[in-house]
Amino acid sequence: MPIDWIMGLLGGLLIGAAGAVFLLVNGRVMGASGIIGGLVDRSGLGNWPEKAALIAGLIIVPAIMTLAMGIKPTYLTDNLLVVAIAGIFVGVGTRIANGCTSGHGVCGISRLSLRGIVATVFYIGAGGLTVMLFKHVLGII
Repeated sequence: MPIDWIMGLLGGLLIGAAGAVFLLVNGRVMGASGIIGGLVDRSGLGNWPEKAALIAGLIIVPAIMTLAMGIKPTYLTDNLLVVAIAGIFVGVGTRIANGCTSGHGVCGISRLSLRGIVATVFYIGAGGLTVMLFKHVLGII
């Protein structure tokens, strides 16, 4: 089995475990975009140390893994402006959808939430169409 598949499997298991622990400990779904949004707009400062620790873990653990295993190329684009604009669109999209892959995809689908399933189908479809448009039609990435 290729190492990329194994790393993807391990990453998925870790995200699922983190979502389960967050739900068990807090009684709330681990939606990363909602947690970040609540910290940014100051509406979710009630238990900010836990939320800050979660966000720090989302940043620090991949950084440690990158240092330990070396940086792997993505082969998508080297254009940092495109990456920054894509990040802004993802952030706006998660606010519009009231959730992201961790909230709707991981936690919503595992709880058989119709809202989570529908949201996941739409954002995965939108992502696929976006890649087709920007990579194969426009040649931007």
